[in-house]
Parts: sequence; C-alpha cells; structure tokens
Amino acid sequence: MVTLLNKVEDQVARTVCQDYGSKPEALLEILHSVQEHHGFLSDAALRTIANTLNLSRAEVHGVVSFYHDYKREKSGALSVKICRAEACQSVGCDDLIDTAERKYGVSLDKGGESIALEATYCLGNCALGPAVMIDNELYGRVDAQRLEEVVDHHVSLAKASK
Repeated sequence: MVTLLNKVEDQVARTVCQDYGSKPEALLEILHSVQEHHGFLSDAALRTIANTLNLSRAEVHGVVSFYHDYKREKSGALSVKICRAEACQSVGCDDLIDTAERKYGVSLDKGGESIALEATYCLGNCALGPAVMIDNELYGRVDAQRLEEVVDHHVSLAKASK
C-alpha cells in the first residue's frame, strides 16, 4: 500500500487545531500546544496544522522558522535559556554563558545530550538580570553558582519523573 506524504496526518495536531476552533489567528498557540505534547514540531504536525487552518505549508513554516522557541527535532536535553538582551548583558550574561558552556561542555544554541543552552532575547525580567528560564520557570539574578543549583534541581526532577 502506498502512503502519500501529503496525506500523513498528526492526530494530536488535528485535535489541538479543533480545540482552538481551527482559526488561523490561533496559530502560535496551536504550535505551542502541539510542541508541548510531542516535544517538537514534526513535518506531519505542520502539514496537519496547515491543512486544518487552511494555510499554506510555507506560511506555517515561516512562523516556525521565525520564532526561536519552536523546535523541529526532538531533544532529550534540558533546555536552559539565557537572556542576552541589553539589560542582561549589562549585568554579566555573557560571562554566565561562557561559564555554562565550559561547565556543561556545550556551545550556545548548538544543543547537547543532557543540557542545551539557548539564547533568548528578553524574558521580561530585566530588573533581575541575568535572567534564565528552565522548563518555563524563570530565575533572576543568576550567577554561575545559582545556575548550577537550578540546573541540578531540574535534572533531579527530570530523573524522578522517569
């Protein structure tokens, strides 16, 4: 039996679209929900979303490629987002990134097996920089020691949930 790629469907994406009324203006929320469920956005999910919302695949891909938070590949790594906006730069985020890269043996925005360091540009916590987000938890005034503490905390939570 031949399966046409343009007919492969992601049932989770279909359901999420329907939960949002299949409205194109809900695209960002739909993408976040599907990614939260799968851990990334697959080709099948993007095709299903485009079909369901009556958008072109190019439109959906454009949104996904524009926003840094959308992932196209599954990662087992703990995502550590470090703010690099001006307010955080003024209080040492670049030093924090250098320290984190050395400590965890990964490069910013290159991923890793257990830790993925990601740059982000404003977490809305400018008065308490450098700001870091891990698993949607925001941390302020993060130095190298505090980063190690919160990463260790999230790693232990991830191990406990398995």
